[in-house]
Amino acid sequence: MDRLVYEPFKAIMKGDILKETRAKGPYIIVIDGLDECEDKRGVEELIDHMFDFFERHPTIPLRVFISSRVEQHIRARLEIDGVRLSDLDSYGTRDDIKKLLEASFHAVAKRDRVIRAYVQAHGQWPTKSDMDRLMQHIGESFVLASLIFKFIMHPAAEDDPSTPMERLPRTLKMHGLDSLYAQTLSRSQHLSHFRNIISTIALLHRPLPIVGISDLLGIEVFEVVRVLLNLQAIIHVPRTDGEGSVTLCHRSLRGFLTTESRSGSFFVPPSFHLHLSYHLVSSLFETLKVDGPAYDYVMWYLKDHWREAFAQSYARSTNEIDQLKAPQSLHANRLPYCAFLCDMFFFSLFLQHPLNSDDTAYLLTECAKQLALAAECPGRCSTLWLETGVDFHLRGTVQNDLQRASTAVCAKCSKALAHRSRSNIREDWVYHLNPVRALDPEL
Repeated sequence: MDRLVYEPFKAIMKGDILKETRAKGPYIIVIDGLDECEDKRGVEELIDHMFDFFERHPTIPLRVFISSRVEQHIRARLEIDGVRLSDLDSYGTRDDIKKLLEASFHAVAKRDRVIRAYVQAHGQWPTKSDMDRLMQHIGESFVLASLIFKFIMHPAAEDDPSTPMERLPRTLKMHGLDSLYAQTLSRSQHLSHFRNIISTIALLHRPLPIVGISDLLGIEVFEVVRVLLNLQAIIHVPRTDGEGSVTLCHRSLRGFLTTESRSGSFFVPPSFHLHLSYHLVSSLFETLKVDGPAYDYVMWYLKDHWREAFAQSYARSTNEIDQLKAPQSLHANRLPYCAFLCDMFFFSLFLQHPLNSDDTAYLLTECAKQLALAAECPGRCSTLWLETGVDFHLRGTVQNDLQRASTAVCAKCSKALAHRSRSNIREDWVYHLNPVRALDPEL
């Protein structure tokens, strides 16, 4: 704000420009949806810094208009002198929504031959009665009005060849956004990769372009486009595959998809973070691109998705972990799943904030086991991973160090292992003490 707004604005507000601006009235900066910023501390600092600027320059012809849902960390900063608070709940939006819908229907009718032919045969569409019922159903929500209009006007598809005139009465039976979301998603649920594409969009921490989603999931670009084109009523689809990002029309769609009681068969479970983690790692070995949206996303967010995945799988004790299973979407030509797990287990050992202090023995054991499985896997991806990934993590010392560990365990622990059968030592202690067993069946 200092470098891009405050200082440049202050520098130009001098002489005749300043006089002219004061005569006409101040400039206004609009900050919309401040509550959607996840960094609450950053929002507080933004507001505090803003007040500091105006205290130092009280006569500067600049104002800031902030719109936001009521969030305590924002409201607490704004309830001071010099701020005018307004409650938009007291403002009626029905007239504005009606104007928006009437103008939108009129504009579409002028360029749609089917609607023009219908109007010629049946008269006005939508009728006054249609509009009254539509307005009663929508209430005061601009979001619902926008999504319902998109749903009505969506081009006919193979699974839904209905016309806008047939869809309008159907929207009146929907109960809020959830029904609309479910109806719209059902248009693409029969298509290949629908589940992976929707789940990925729902859980990404940062939106990606169509090409980024394609690279991430290891599928063709046209397959992503085919799924998304049916969902444009609820998902923004960029005009080009490589530019612009695939985003949700409204953030309530993410809440719908991640709440099983609301979404039913469209539910995206937290366990999909594991699938996403696999696709993130695998995409690196698929293309070997060191640039592009998918690569950037892996570098920034792999850690977050893996934490979510491991937390879901590690909810009980280590002996009960059976959730880290290969995704159903695993493709034969992608990175072997055991190589992915080896990478992630070893990565977990070196996290700045470890997952859990009790996890170390389990991670070491599993890493050795998965490394053995990965080394035995045929195929280009497995070989490529051994040449790059293992060397990156273990610096080429795997064979020597494991052999040393194997010899040391045999030499020093033979008496302890023999004694174990005559004692009440817990079985999993020996399992954790001997992580190299997975690589040497003779132990």
